[in-house]
Amino acid sequence: MKKAIWISIGILLAVAVIILNVKRSDSGVKVRVQKIKRTNLVSIVEGTGEIKPTKNVEISADISGKIVKIGVREGDRVKKGQFLLQIDPSLYRAELESAQASLKATEAQLIQSEAAYEIARKNYERAKKLFSKGIISQEEFLKAEADFKSSLSSLKALKFRIKQNEAQVRSAKEKLKKTLITSPVDGVVTSLNVEEGEVAIIGTMNNPGTILLTVADLSQMQAEVWVDETDIVKVRKGQKATVEVDAFPEEKFHGVVTEVGSSPQQETTALSSSQEQAKEYKVVIVLKGDVSKLKPGLTATAKIQVARAQNVLAVPISSLVVRKVKGKEKEGVFVVEGGVAKFRPIEKGIMGEMKVEVRSGLKDGDQVIIGPFKVLRVLRDGQKVRVEKKFRRK
Repeated sequence: MKKAIWISIGILLAVAVIILNVKRSDSGVKVRVQKIKRTNLVSIVEGTGEIKPTKNVEISADISGKIVKIGVREGDRVKKGQFLLQIDPSLYRAELESAQASLKATEAQLIQSEAAYEIARKNYERAKKLFSKGIISQEEFLKAEADFKSSLSSLKALKFRIKQNEAQVRSAKEKLKKTLITSPVDGVVTSLNVEEGEVAIIGTMNNPGTILLTVADLSQMQAEVWVDETDIVKVRKGQKATVEVDAFPEEKFHGVVTEVGSSPQQETTALSSSQEQAKEYKVVIVLKGDVSKLKPGLTATAKIQVARAQNVLAVPISSLVVRKVKGKEKEGVFVVEGGVAKFRPIEKGIMGEMKVEVRSGLKDGDQVIIGPFKVLRVLRDGQKVRVEKKFRRK
């Protein structure tokens, strides 16, 4: 008897579940909707990199020699023309003295040569007159002429040698001057790479030479960031950008794009093969406003405003789906019409951070289905739906 009762109760419960499911099926699946309306959109491209000074001067030696004195330390503020370091000048001072001595010796020879030239010129002029009157022989005349030409040639040679000696003196003075290294700009010594007693080496084709120190103007800073190849085509000079620095998470720095790289930097990731390389392009953003707290090398993320759209229809990116229409895949959204989901293909415009512009396919006031994702994934055109009131968005 009891068994029969329990069987009856089970049958009633099963019937109740079936009836409930039928009612639910008739009322449609639960969806969340949002009424489409006009808004302003900003399309953003992101890049990561680091903060650098706009003016960053790496100072190298123009001559070789031992560093005998350093007048600054890393972190010191310097003015343009301020003493930085001294390379041993003794060798170059000796070269200058030698060049000056050679010049004086040549100038002394020039005085003698000018006197000899003047005598030879007068002898030649007198011989030419005497020869024309038949007083002296042709042989005597030719000898006077030869002496004159020889003295003239010697005089010209000495004048050329003096110019050469003067050039050597100027070169020696310039080399001696280069032993004293001063700051080319106002700024801060951001790196000091040498110590007293080290030898500075000038650069060659195969050797870049010694970078002695770096002076940067920290009053003007920029962000050098790297942008993926899929986004770099949207970036242009003059676009505004917001830069976030990891060291100052609560602050945002604003700037303008001043340089867009045309050659990529290729990086092979640890998980990729040698054939799969990520390509990124350098973008330089000059920062505006107070940048006194920023330091070179700080990690930065830039959000570059590559496009704007005013007063346009937009839908959440999460509402976009792909469905087949007449055998072709179309991107669009579902809207609610009379308790039924209707698929609407759309033409997209710019992409904002959370929304995308709709250029055609929708109108003001349309109720767009925005979720849940598991429903949107399998939702069919013409399927019955019911809106969850607590998730109805305006």
